Amino acid sequence: MAEASKKELIESFLTRGVENIIPNRKELEDLLYSDKKLNVYLGIDPTATRIHLGHAFPLRKLQILADLGHKVTFLIGDFTAKVGDTSDKETERPVLTDEQIKENFETYKRQAEKFLDFSQVELHHNSEWLSKLSFGDVLELTGHFSLNDFISRELIKKRLTDGKRVSLPEVLYPIMQGYDSYFMDTDIQLGGTDQTFNMQAGRTLNKDKRGKESFIMANGFLPGTDGRKMSKTWGNAIWIEDAPEEVYGKVMSLSDDVITTYYEMGTNADREVIDQAKKRKESGENPVMLKRELAAIIVGELCGEDKVEDAQEHFRKTVIEKTAGEDTPVVKVEEGEIGVIQDLNGKQSLINLLVEAGLVESKSEAKRLLEEGAIYLEDKRISKDQQKIGLHDGENLLRVGKRKYLKLLR
Repeated sequence: MAEASKKELIESFLTRGVENIIPNRKELEDLLYSDKKLNVYLGIDPTATRIHLGHAFPLRKLQILADLGHKVTFLIGDFTAKVGDTSDKETERPVLTDEQIKENFETYKRQAEKFLDFSQVELHHNSEWLSKLSFGDVLELTGHFSLNDFISRELIKKRLTDGKRVSLPEVLYPIMQGYDSYFMDTDIQLGGTDQTFNMQAGRTLNKDKRGKESFIMANGFLPGTDGRKMSKTWGNAIWIEDAPEEVYGKVMSLSDDVITTYYEMGTNADREVIDQAKKRKESGENPVMLKRELAAIIVGELCGEDKVEDAQEHFRKTVIEKTAGEDTPVVKVEEGEIGVIQDLNGKQSLINLLVEAGLVESKSEAKRLLEEGAIYLEDKRISKDQQKIGLHDGENLLRVGKRKYLKLLR
């Protein structure tokens, strides 16, 4: 590898979307420029069947280190998923069964292959070592930590103050993750800023049990389509295996404020492309133009360059021209009016129709969209306070958000 190329990769790794490096950047930079082959890992608990674009960002960083010749591990946290990490949650996670965990992680490698070359990256499950620990081993590990540190964490402290339950397995979760790092003799751990406490447990065990200094790279979060952190549970994700037109539409729906962040953390675009996008935005260029280019890049990377043109055309027809595509679902209705949330005289409600047509995944999602004013009938917003809507003869076009349509045929 040419020195310039190595320098470019290391600079990208150390700066792109990075919030914090522990203990410090200078020491990690020196280590990366040394000839030492480093042990690096990123772990993901299989708490859902899908990976979203926010997950792709650290996967890309992992691939950089693989390209630099380091020993890189993509770790499936099948054992830790039985406890569930509550670092960014105000309540306990539900306990997953072995069957659920197996079903979830079966799809992870296939999706991760969009960003990781598994001929260069090892794939492991932490049940390989965590399931073999004896009770004595667990007691020895807990001796390296104090309960005070755990309960001083902001969300844990809030739950205790509010009188909510904090389970003992939650207390053990950081130790389990720390043991992952120790077992693999890790030099660098990658994770989001919400994982800093857990990753520090790995540093502690490596230092106490090996006398070894290790590093943490805490990355920022890619915002979801609603501006909050992209999340499996909040319905605001761009999923890796979303259809091209869905990816394109979701990117176009983003707030103008996150355009630069998406160029930085949601794509593999070169630094020059990112800097140019930032300058164009700051100069007052219409953000729509930047989002069109951004959407094309992301569709190309996730779905293939051959899908970009069709995704653009679908968006033009269904959003810009405000017309539904030929593949729009059609539902026949007999009555001149239907209930919005509640059924009328045993007839289907709008909420039920949206679920059955596949425009939303659940009634709760449909109700949330209704609350947000994101459901329209013939371009007229349906109020959350409406009890029913009237339908005319022929096609009645429903729009959910900016991209999804349903024809009610009376």
